[in-house]
Amino acid sequence: MDSPARPRLAGLDGIRGLAALFVVLHHSYLMAFPGFPETHAPAWTGFLLYGHFAVVVFIVLSGFSLAVSPARNGWRLDSKAKFARRRAWRILPPYWPALLFSLVIAWTLAPQPGEGVPTGKSVVLYGLLLQDVFGSPSPNGAFWSIAVEAQLYFVFPLLLLALRRAGAAVMLGVATAIVMLIGLLAPHVSAVDALMRFTPQFAALFAAGVVAAGIVRAGEKWQRVRWQWWSFAAVVPVIALIVVMGPVWTTGNFIWVDLAASPAVALLLVAVATRQPKPLVRLLDTRPVRSLGSFSYSLYLTHAPIVVVVYTVVVGPLFGTGLGAFGVMLLICVPVTIAFARGFAAVFEIPFVKHRSWAALRAAMTTRTAKPKIEEPVPATD
Repeated sequence: MDSPARPRLAGLDGIRGLAALFVVLHHSYLMAFPGFPETHAPAWTGFLLYGHFAVVVFIVLSGFSLAVSPARNGWRLDSKAKFARRRAWRILPPYWPALLFSLVIAWTLAPQPGEGVPTGKSVVLYGLLLQDVFGSPSPNGAFWSIAVEAQLYFVFPLLLLALRRAGAAVMLGVATAIVMLIGLLAPHVSAVDALMRFTPQFAALFAAGVVAAGIVRAGEKWQRVRWQWWSFAAVVPVIALIVVMGPVWTTGNFIWVDLAASPAVALLLVAVATRQPKPLVRLLDTRPVRSLGSFSYSLYLTHAPIVVVVYTVVVGPLFGTGLGAFGVMLLICVPVTIAFARGFAAVFEIPFVKHRSWAALRAAMTTRTAKPKIEEPVPATD
């Protein structure tokens, strides 16, 4: 049987949807303005350079979402094995078909920019979510973060254990200190530098999401705090730093910028989860935005090959690069990627969200496909 539905926190699906859409805009932008991180694009479009920060939002939100239930249960998981099965059930059914789709596109139409044609090694490594451990031509520019996400699932029980034993502040402080130590030593110690390929700062971001979930569940007193203003105060210095230092410095120092941005993201999630500010929550909870969030994972998984093909086959030959090419990319890529992702999710994602086991999924499919039974007429009786 399916597990009972959990209470829905308004607005969070909308954040997922808008973050995934921003990644689509980011990759469309990079096709029209090549040369990342120095693209020579109009200054007012510069924010589209930073699709990486959408992944920052995803990681903090992932820690937050996974911790909501343990926060109600003394920071304990019902079962580590059950948690592992649920996570695999959630991410792998859409991921593997998206991998196959990406491979077919790369082999037959166009590989990802800056990558060679995927090899057999690519198939194995990406199939096993080991793409950040060993190098190989990538079939999909968005897949790097899926491996990181999967690895964080192994860290999650350790974070909960640390939180139970030492408290939220110590857990988050230790996780952040370890990441900072890696960042400081990496330029000087080759063995530590090798850890940078795992994007270690995401462990601290994930931990920040866990702590944010605890704040939401901490009681009514904490829910009366105006968290949106704390989030705003936290993000302003980060934005100022990015503007002043520029894209080359920012992309070369993502470990530090991500750590600086994580409090703002975590506090925003607390604000939205406690329905603050109300206009933003209403916007995030509108039907179109919430619907986008319902298949945001599929949109994230499948958009990159489509964006590359649209540019390689249509936009590039006709419009070249520049603002005009970018406008055409948006006109084509946004509706096409959303429509494709919605159909993809209907087959490979949403059924696995609604039904938490093969038995439940088979039963639902049987019910949907079964023909109505025509009952035999009952003989008349006196």
